[in-house]
Amino acid sequence: MDTGVPALPLNPVIAAMFRHLGLDPAEVEGFLSYTHYALPEPPVTADARLFALLPGDSVDRLSRLPDALLGNIVSRIPVKDAARTAALSRRWRGVWRSAPLVLVDSHVHPAGTAYAQRVTCAVSRVLAAHPGPFRCVHLTESPLLAGWLQTVAGKGIQELVLVNRPWPLEIFLPSTFLGMETLTRLYLGLWVFPVTADLPRATCFPNLLELGLCNVIMKSISDLDFILDRSPVLETLCLEGEMFEHCIRLVSQSLRRVQIIGCWVEEIFVVDAPCLERLIQSGGWSPEDHDGNRTKVKIGHAPKLHMLGYLELDPGHVLEVGNTIIKAGARVSPSTMVPSVGILALEVRFGVRNHAKMVPNVLRCFPNVETLHIKSAKTDRSTGKLNLKFWHECGVIECIRSRIKLLVFHDFRGGRAEIAFLKYFFETALVLKKVVILFAVGFSSTTEEAQSKLSSLGSVKRASETSTVLVTVPSDPEVGSIRSFKIGSGFSADDPFANGFAKSHLDEI
Repeated sequence: MDTGVPALPLNPVIAAMFRHLGLDPAEVEGFLSYTHYALPEPPVTADARLFALLPGDSVDRLSRLPDALLGNIVSRIPVKDAARTAALSRRWRGVWRSAPLVLVDSHVHPAGTAYAQRVTCAVSRVLAAHPGPFRCVHLTESPLLAGWLQTVAGKGIQELVLVNRPWPLEIFLPSTFLGMETLTRLYLGLWVFPVTADLPRATCFPNLLELGLCNVIMKSISDLDFILDRSPVLETLCLEGEMFEHCIRLVSQSLRRVQIIGCWVEEIFVVDAPCLERLIQSGGWSPEDHDGNRTKVKIGHAPKLHMLGYLELDPGHVLEVGNTIIKAGARVSPSTMVPSVGILALEVRFGVRNHAKMVPNVLRCFPNVETLHIKSAKTDRSTGKLNLKFWHECGVIECIRSRIKLLVFHDFRGGRAEIAFLKYFFETALVLKKVVILFAVGFSSTTEEAQSKLSSLGSVKRASETSTVLVTVPSDPEVGSIRSFKIGSGFSADDPFANGFAKSHLDEI
């Protein structure tokens, strides 16, 4: 999958190592970018600068502040600058040693010759010199030393990000981190997960709120069950590039947000998640279908589920509600409806008749949707197109008729089947306020050209006379991509399915 993220540069030493192994460093950089794209940003930046004096002021006002406030300042700057404050005076040494530090390995030494070795030495010195606590530790640029985990485990670490560099992927993550009681956020990348069957049953993450696994190999799906079962306050779960044999089972009394990106999995089963509000998945595929995306979604108990997608419509069991498989033409009853969902995202191959025929019944399962995202999936084969007559003959779709206020059509190509769907929407949507049409890259070079491809919509009699249409040609299809954990897993974005351009226009709704 293409994240649109620039390849992550390897330092010369690591690049040489991969060449020695017969691997192209450029390809390795691209793969590493997927993982780093998913990671949360460190809470401090190396670009920040700390000034103790105002311009033209010779009085050191900063040092007059209470120790508690000075410690708060020190904990919000890069660790290298934080350590330098100890040279200011004897008082500042105590401030540095008591401040909850943020340790980011890429901040401690500039890239260059012997980069990895110097970063490793610098990180080791910081961990040895500071008694803790550590507000946050990001180790993503250097080989992980087992001793580091043993050190930070006893120093009150709250946020931990660990990425295995360099490879190989066959390296098992030390189980030392399991059971760190102070952890509130944990992200792991490019590891083999420890076998949880060998761990003490008392292992627990009592304060863990957020968990991210990025290209982490789990030998058994029970390993994920183990973590969920022992994280009683976990609210956010992010999975990227994982490989599961059969099914991801979500059983949690605390989960609110789940994002699953590019995972090899047959089924995502929401068994019992009474607090779940967001279930976002994209790029999923099952081992039996290497040519398409057919991860199945099964919804059991999720009474607060408000946001769901992308459902990749396919007649081969794409959605199951309760114990009923949703198929084209089958009768939808109250027991197969999910009335809590207000934002829904579907991926549809309009050029494949049996796929597009799934749309009416799937929409009937979500009677209260107010925002609908339709992503037109590319297909190399066409098996018959659906015209406007088909959509009218499918009967009333309640959410289109009386609920949907916003339709965002992604990757629009101007095909007849797509146009027919839009015509039906305009003719039947009584409360529709806005339609945003985002053309697929390469199918239109200018907004004027895009609008000309939609000229046939001008003669359609709209059920909602106040609705407006916005047509655009995105220059970057991945701006604000749902594949980013930063967008999908937090509540900062009210609608993470909208890309960057569409978002700027949605506040008007």
